[in-house]
Amino acid sequence: MVLSYRNIASRSAFALVVGCLAWPMTGAPAAAQVSADQIINALAPPPVTRGLTAPETKPVSEKDRAFIKSLRHRTRSLTFDEKEHVAEMSKDWKKIDLEIYFDYNSSTIARKAEPQLEQLGEALRSQRLRNATVVVAGHTDAKGGERYNEGLSDRRADAVKRYLIDKLNVPEENLTTAGYGKRHLKNPDEPFAPENRRVQILNAPETESASR
Repeated sequence: MVLSYRNIASRSAFALVVGCLAWPMTGAPAAAQVSADQIINALAPPPVTRGLTAPETKPVSEKDRAFIKSLRHRTRSLTFDEKEHVAEMSKDWKKIDLEIYFDYNSSTIARKAEPQLEQLGEALRSQRLRNATVVVAGHTDAKGGERYNEGLSDRRADAVKRYLIDKLNVPEENLTTAGYGKRHLKNPDEPFAPENRRVQILNAPETESASR
Protein backbone atom coordinates (compact mmCIF):
# COMPACT_ATOMS: atom_id res chain seq x y z
CA MET A 1 0.00 0.00 0.00
CA VAL A 2 1.27 3.45 -0.55
CA LEU A 3 0.57 6.56 1.50
CA SER A 4 1.41 9.76 -0.38
CA TYR A 5 1.33 13.45 0.56
CA ARG A 6 2.34 16.83 -0.83
CA ASN A 7 4.88 18.92 0.99
CA ILE A 8 4.99 22.36 -0.68
CA ALA A 9 8.62 22.99 0.18
CA SER A 10 10.11 19.52 -0.16
CA ARG A 11 7.29 17.63 -1.91
CA SER A 12 8.11 14.85 0.48
CA ALA A 13 5.84 11.95 1.25
CA PHE A 14 5.95 8.38 2.39
CA ALA A 15 4.17 5.13 1.74
CA LEU A 16 2.60 3.10 4.45
CA VAL A 17 3.67 -0.72 3.57
CA VAL A 18 0.10 -0.86 3.74
CA GLY A 19 -0.04 2.04 1.42
CA CYS A 20 0.49 5.51 0.11
CA LEU A 21 0.18 8.79 1.95
CA ALA A 22 -0.70 11.81 -0.12
CA TRP A 23 -0.39 15.51 0.54
CA PRO A 24 -2.77 16.82 -2.12
CA MET A 25 -2.50 20.04 -4.07
CA THR A 26 -4.58 22.91 -2.75
CA GLY A 27 -8.09 22.51 -4.05
CA ALA A 28 -7.58 18.89 -5.13
CA PRO A 29 -10.43 16.55 -4.17
CA ALA A 30 -9.75 14.22 -1.28
CA ALA A 31 -9.26 10.59 -2.19
CA ALA A 32 -11.91 8.08 -1.17
CA GLN A 33 -11.24 6.44 2.17
CA VAL A 34 -10.11 2.83 1.96
CA SER A 35 -12.12 0.58 4.26
CA ALA A 36 -10.72 -1.93 6.73
CA ASP A 37 -12.13 -4.77 4.61
CA GLN A 38 -10.36 -3.43 1.52
CA ILE A 39 -7.09 -3.20 3.43
CA ILE A 40 -7.47 -6.74 4.75
CA ASN A 41 -8.20 -8.11 1.28
CA ALA A 42 -5.15 -6.35 -0.14
CA LEU A 43 -2.72 -7.45 2.59
CA ALA A 44 -3.88 -10.84 3.84
CA PRO A 45 -3.44 -14.13 2.01
CA PRO A 46 -6.68 -15.74 0.87
CA PRO A 47 -8.13 -18.07 3.48
CA VAL A 48 -7.38 -21.74 2.86
CA THR A 49 -10.59 -23.70 2.29
CA ARG A 50 -10.82 -27.33 3.38
CA GLY A 51 -9.85 -29.56 0.47
CA LEU A 52 -7.84 -26.81 -1.22
CA THR A 53 -4.14 -26.15 -0.87
CA ALA A 54 -2.69 -22.73 -0.16
CA PRO A 55 -1.36 -20.91 -3.25
CA GLU A 56 2.33 -21.37 -3.91
CA THR A 57 4.62 -18.58 -2.79
CA LYS A 58 8.17 -17.74 -3.79
CA PRO A 59 10.66 -19.78 -1.73
CA VAL A 60 12.46 -17.85 0.99
CA SER A 61 15.95 -18.72 2.16
CA GLU A 62 16.65 -19.46 5.79
CA LYS A 63 18.77 -16.31 5.96
CA ASP A 64 15.90 -14.15 4.69
CA ARG A 65 13.44 -15.92 6.95
CA ALA A 66 15.64 -15.09 9.93
CA PHE A 67 15.88 -11.48 8.77
CA ILE A 68 12.11 -11.15 8.58
CA LYS A 69 11.78 -12.61 12.07
CA SER A 70 14.29 -10.01 13.28
CA LEU A 71 11.88 -7.25 12.21
CA ARG A 72 9.58 -8.17 15.09
CA HIS A 73 10.21 -6.71 18.55
CA ARG A 74 12.53 -4.20 16.88
CA THR A 75 14.04 -1.65 19.26
CA ARG A 76 16.36 0.19 16.84
CA SER A 77 15.98 1.74 13.41
CA LEU A 78 16.85 -0.21 10.29
CA THR A 79 20.29 0.45 8.86
CA PHE A 80 20.73 1.60 5.26
CA ASP A 81 21.58 -1.95 4.14
CA GLU A 82 18.62 -3.41 6.04
CA LYS A 83 16.26 -0.93 4.40
CA GLU A 84 17.60 -1.88 0.99
CA HIS A 85 17.17 -5.56 1.80
CA VAL A 86 13.54 -4.93 2.74
CA ALA A 87 13.03 -2.98 -0.51
CA GLU A 88 14.36 -5.87 -2.58
CA MET A 89 12.47 -8.60 -0.72
CA SER A 90 9.18 -6.69 -0.59
CA LYS A 91 8.76 -6.68 -4.38
CA ASP A 92 6.88 -9.95 -3.87
CA TRP A 93 5.08 -8.97 -0.66
CA LYS A 94 1.43 -7.96 -0.41
CA LYS A 95 0.92 -4.21 -0.03
CA ILE A 96 -1.61 -1.40 -0.29
CA ASP A 97 -1.62 2.40 -0.84
CA LEU A 98 -3.44 4.81 1.47
CA GLU A 99 -3.60 8.59 1.77
CA ILE A 100 -2.37 9.93 5.12
CA TYR A 101 -2.06 13.68 5.70
CA PHE A 102 0.53 15.59 7.76
CA ASP A 103 1.04 19.14 8.88
CA TYR A 104 3.24 21.19 6.54
CA ASN A 105 6.93 20.23 6.68
CA SER A 106 6.23 18.15 9.77
CA SER A 107 5.75 14.60 11.00
CA THR A 108 2.59 15.62 12.90
CA ILE A 109 -0.38 13.66 11.60
CA ALA A 110 -3.23 15.93 10.50
CA ARG A 111 -6.65 15.39 12.07
CA LYS A 112 -8.15 14.68 8.64
CA ALA A 113 -5.94 11.57 8.43
CA GLU A 114 -7.38 10.00 11.56
CA PRO A 115 -10.43 8.25 9.98
CA GLN A 116 -8.19 6.48 7.47
CA LEU A 117 -5.76 5.43 10.18
CA GLU A 118 -8.66 4.05 12.20
CA GLN A 119 -9.57 1.83 9.24
CA LEU A 120 -5.95 0.70 8.99
CA GLY A 121 -5.83 -0.06 12.70
CA GLU A 122 -9.03 -2.09 12.49
CA ALA A 123 -7.54 -4.09 9.61
CA LEU A 124 -4.26 -4.78 11.43
CA ARG A 125 -6.16 -5.98 14.53
CA SER A 126 -8.28 -8.36 12.45
CA GLN A 127 -8.03 -12.14 12.71
CA ARG A 128 -6.34 -12.37 9.32
CA LEU A 129 -3.64 -9.77 10.04
CA ARG A 130 -3.18 -9.73 13.81
CA ASN A 131 0.07 -11.77 13.58
CA ALA A 132 1.41 -10.09 10.43
CA THR A 133 4.88 -8.56 10.29
CA VAL A 134 4.23 -5.15 8.74
CA VAL A 135 6.71 -2.59 7.48
CA VAL A 136 5.64 1.05 7.24
CA ALA A 137 7.89 2.36 4.46
CA GLY A 138 8.20 6.07 3.66
CA HIS A 139 9.08 7.51 0.24
CA THR A 140 9.41 11.01 -1.25
CA ASP A 141 9.67 12.38 -4.77
CA ALA A 142 13.00 13.56 -6.19
CA LYS A 143 12.80 17.21 -5.12
CA GLY A 144 14.93 18.30 -2.19
CA GLY A 145 18.04 16.96 -0.50
CA GLU A 146 18.47 13.21 -0.08
CA ARG A 147 19.32 13.35 3.63
CA TYR A 148 16.43 15.69 4.47
CA ASN A 149 13.89 13.63 2.51
CA GLU A 150 15.02 10.39 4.08
CA GLY A 151 14.85 11.88 7.56
CA LEU A 152 11.34 13.27 7.02
CA SER A 153 10.09 9.99 5.56
CA ASP A 154 11.59 8.16 8.56
CA ARG A 155 9.84 10.49 11.03
CA ARG A 156 6.48 10.31 9.28
CA ALA A 157 6.58 6.53 9.02
CA ASP A 158 7.41 6.37 12.72
CA ALA A 159 4.54 8.78 13.50
CA VAL A 160 2.12 6.40 11.78
CA LYS A 161 3.56 3.48 13.72
CA ARG A 162 3.22 5.30 17.06
CA TYR A 163 -0.37 6.32 16.25
CA LEU A 164 -1.29 2.71 15.43
CA ILE A 165 0.29 1.49 18.68
CA ASP A 166 -0.72 4.22 21.13
CA LYS A 167 -4.20 5.09 19.88
CA LEU A 168 -5.38 2.01 17.97
CA ASN A 169 -3.90 -0.85 20.00
CA VAL A 170 -1.95 -2.50 17.18
CA PRO A 171 0.77 -4.70 18.76
CA GLU A 172 4.11 -2.90 18.70
CA GLU A 173 6.02 -6.07 17.82
CA ASN A 174 4.09 -6.30 14.54
CA LEU A 175 5.37 -2.98 13.16
CA THR A 176 8.69 -1.80 11.75
CA THR A 177 9.42 1.43 9.84
CA ALA A 178 11.80 2.35 7.03
CA GLY A 179 12.37 5.76 5.43
CA TYR A 180 13.69 5.74 1.86
CA GLY A 181 13.50 9.40 0.92
CA LYS A 182 13.79 9.71 -2.86
CA ARG A 183 15.33 6.31 -3.45
CA HIS A 184 13.12 3.74 -5.21
CA LEU A 185 10.82 6.13 -7.08
CA LYS A 186 7.55 4.54 -8.09
CA ASN A 187 7.55 6.55 -11.33
CA PRO A 188 11.23 7.19 -12.22
CA ASP A 189 10.24 8.65 -15.61
CA GLU A 190 8.49 11.49 -13.75
CA PRO A 191 10.57 11.94 -10.59
CA PHE A 192 8.42 14.79 -9.20
CA ALA A 193 5.10 13.02 -9.82
CA PRO A 194 2.76 12.76 -6.79
CA GLU A 195 2.67 8.97 -6.88
CA ASN A 196 6.31 8.96 -5.80
CA ARG A 197 5.31 10.59 -2.50
CA ARG A 198 3.94 7.65 -0.62
CA VAL A 199 3.91 5.47 2.48
CA GLN A 200 3.61 1.75 1.86
CA ILE A 201 2.29 -0.86 4.22
CA LEU A 202 4.14 -4.10 3.47
CA ASN A 203 3.13 -7.49 4.81
CA ALA A 204 6.00 -9.97 5.11
CA PRO A 205 4.74 -13.33 3.80
CA GLU A 206 6.41 -15.66 6.30
CA THR A 207 4.25 -14.45 9.15
CA GLU A 208 1.01 -13.63 7.31
CA SER A 209 -0.73 -16.75 8.56
CA ALA A 210 1.47 -17.55 11.51
CA SER A 211 -0.19 -18.34 14.82
CA ARG A 212 1.40 -17.79 18.22
